This record gives sequence, C-alpha cells and structure tokens, in this order.
Amino acid sequence: MRIRTLTVLMTLLVGTCTFAHAQTKPMSIEVFPFELEDKSAGAGIIPPDEHDRRYLSESAQMAKDMLSQSGRFTVVDVPEGDEQAVAPHGLRNCGGCEGKIAKEHGASLALLGVVTRVNRTEHTMFIRILDAETGKPVSQGFTDLRMGANYAWPRSVKWLMTNRILR
Repeated sequence: MRIRTLTVLMTLLVGTCTFAHAQTKPMSIEVFPFELEDKSAGAGIIPPDEHDRRYLSESAQMAKDMLSQSGRFTVVDVPEGDEQAVAPHGLRNCGGCEGKIAKEHGASLALLGVVTRVNRTEHTMFIRILDAETGKPVSQGFTDLRMGANYAWPRSVKWLMTNRILR
C-alpha cells in the first residue's frame, strides 16, 4: 500500500511539473539591428562598407535564430524602423531606449548587439537583453578580444548566445 501511495504521489508530482513546464509561454523579444562601433585607426578614413553591413545583418539573424530555436523566446518581427531618429548616435548610446521601443512594438524584451572593431582583424562584441517594462538588464554577455575580421562577427554571436545569454 505504501509503495502504491508513493507511486501515485510521484505520478501526480511529475504530471504537475510537466504540465507547469508545458504552460510556460515563450517571452516576446525584439532583436534590434546590430551596431558597429569602429575604434580602429581607420575609423575616420574607411567608412563601413557592404561587407560590414552584411555581417552585422547576419549577426542579428544568428541571434534571432538561436533565440527562436531555444523555445524560450518568440522573436517579434518589426519592420526596420527609424531607430536612427530616436538615437542618432546609435541605440548603444541612448541609455537603454531600446527597451522603450521594444515595448511600443509589443515585445517584453529588447536585444541589442554591438560589435567594436579594434582593428581590421580583431573585434569585441557586447549583447544585452533589457526588460522592456523596467529597462533593467535581464542578460548580457561580452566577448574578449576575438580574432577575425567582419566575417567572424556571426561566430561571435553564436559563442555569446551559447555561453552567456542562453545558458
């Protein structure tokens, strides 16, 4: 009798945990276009080119894909807006205004990624997720110096998402 009671209790407990887990709704998140902060010696001479824009776009897409595949997030698809008008010097310099923008778009969270070009073959990357309601950081990660020109930026996103953001 004792074993049967224990079995019934365990079944109820496991069933309750499974039900509670199944009821967890993914959080909505807006992933903003990744930004380039060029600190290299050529920053004032060589402007960002189509390759830089391509790899920034691929970096943002990598973050979106990994968030979606985790099952914990629903990426809010918002047409590219005029964030430049809100933050003419980049969202990275607006004191967390991406949270407010994400809230206006119906997202619970906001993700901003910034690539800092140290020179043409080295970069660092910072990703932060803010709560759209409070503007407080929920998660963030920073890569130390990474080797590789702009083609390596999506790999840095993958590393950060795997080792800092989604763990």
